[in-house]
Amino acid sequence: MLNKVAIVILNWNGKRLLEKYLPTVVKYSPEYNVVVADNGSTDDSVEFVQTHFKTVQIIRLDKNYGFTGGYNRALQQIDAEYFVLLNDDVRVTKGWINPVIKLMERDTSIAVCQPKLLSDANPKKFEYAGAAGGYIDYLGYPFCAGRIFEHVETDTGQYDSAREIFWATGAAMFVRSKVFNELGGLDEEFFAHMEEIDFCWRAKNAGYKVMYCPDSVVYHLGGGTLNKVSPRKTFLNFRNNLLLLYKNLPEKQLKKVLRKRKYLDLLAAIVFRITSSKGEYQAVLQARKEFAAMKDKFTSKRNPAVTSYPDGVYRKSLVLSSKIFHKNSFKQIENNIG
Repeated sequence: MLNKVAIVILNWNGKRLLEKYLPTVVKYSPEYNVVVADNGSTDDSVEFVQTHFKTVQIIRLDKNYGFTGGYNRALQQIDAEYFVLLNDDVRVTKGWINPVIKLMERDTSIAVCQPKLLSDANPKKFEYAGAAGGYIDYLGYPFCAGRIFEHVETDTGQYDSAREIFWATGAAMFVRSKVFNELGGLDEEFFAHMEEIDFCWRAKNAGYKVMYCPDSVVYHLGGGTLNKVSPRKTFLNFRNNLLLLYKNLPEKQLKKVLRKRKYLDLLAAIVFRITSSKGEYQAVLQARKEFAAMKDKFTSKRNPAVTSYPDGVYRKSLVLSSKIFHKNSFKQIENNIG
């Protein structure tokens, strides 16, 4: 029997987080199917779920396939009209599912939607990973309503209207299963980071909408698998951002954007070397090296029918706007999002 909604939590050695956050998911999602998809954990997190949460379905994968491969393999085993990809460090609230589903039911062209994402560590603040919905600038730098680079806004109700966005956070992403399957799921070459932006970009190119629903609120801890600052995370973010651009940019923009990004990435590496650690500096250089090695594989993934950016792209440089002109509030730049 096809379930209406399946809430799928991807776990990898996350017993500590499951102990803290799974109880709210079970409590506030009683009418829906809650699934823990285990990415080959070596701790006793699966045994913990089996012992304490009898109603939670468990899917055991044989190894760690990353965010992308783990979800792809788990969702193939689940029958539901809507999937909710939910991080294991998200605290949900009463009634968090229905507003999103009602919004998506009213418009069948909505393929993806996210709730308002606040910080579990500082509940008055938006959370870095998704805030009030994601966007990118024309050079591929992602940001959110409520968060530009490291600047995170306080939630004062300024983003309490539902609206179309460019990308929805993978920390709490609602997606129609039909569209997820139609688009081939998440791109496993990304492994983790930026994969949700790639999926949303492909969905928009296919004529679907990506939405933000402020009537649903969740609280995200963030950094549950990788620390917010780590060479591994820096590597994945830089490499995957380049792959994202190479895969999805319109042909007429491709060379120009990648040329500018080369200089900006080298500048970022120098800044890391001066202000941070040698590891971060090397991660950026390694990301560019691996991107160059993977380009040929990604050429076949480009869609020749795409001739322009979809809606939701900031038409100026976010680096210049933020770092030079100190525009670090979404309200200061949203008029240039088209």
